[in-house]
Amino acid sequence: MRILLVEDDAMIGEATAVALKDAAYAVDWVRDGATANSILQDGAHQAVLLDLGLPGRDGLEVLRRLRQAGNTVPVLVITARDGVDDRIKGLDFGADDYLVKPFDVKELLARLRAIIRRQGGHAAPLLSNGTLSLDPGSREARCGDACELLSAREFALLHALLLRPGTILTRAELEERIYGWNEEVESNVIDVLIHGLRRKLGTTIIKNVRGAGWMVDKAV
Repeated sequence: MRILLVEDDAMIGEATAVALKDAAYAVDWVRDGATANSILQDGAHQAVLLDLGLPGRDGLEVLRRLRQAGNTVPVLVITARDGVDDRIKGLDFGADDYLVKPFDVKELLARLRAIIRRQGGHAAPLLSNGTLSLDPGSREARCGDACELLSAREFALLHALLLRPGTILTRAELEERIYGWNEEVESNVIDVLIHGLRRKLGTTIIKNVRGAGWMVDKAV
């Protein structure tokens, strides 16, 4: 799962990026609104953490332009502006949720999981296709009698597949959800991760579509 963090404060940005990486997200961090709007045009991110007090183009303008362009990526506003009018304006401009600084990292991660879940049409906290289930809060996966705690990258890959069961994801699409900008992509990492997941949860949980990519079955 790839997240765009838009935060100009170096200390807050660094701490938030570390917390997101520890929670198995791939993180790209920018510090101004104009760069954020430009990057979001490529559709590579599954959610945005957006500060409002940005240099140049503030967060509300970033949000307004994003929604005017028809981009529906989930946006969690993180800001020191705690007035009711500010929260209302942010939500009316298209934010999915609003978190006031200083915040607890556990709450940030819970709210992020919630907006990503809703975007994928999942109301329940668990992702499942009826056979395989994944708990984003604990990184535990279950299939039949097997219950396994996944590594960060195993979780990121399986999470991407279970958000869109029945949809084939290419190698490049899966790599985008596992790696951030400054991370070197290992040539066979997808194959290694899928092999590990099959060993833990069963050989049939992830299907290879030759020449196209990988998928998990549609919900039953």
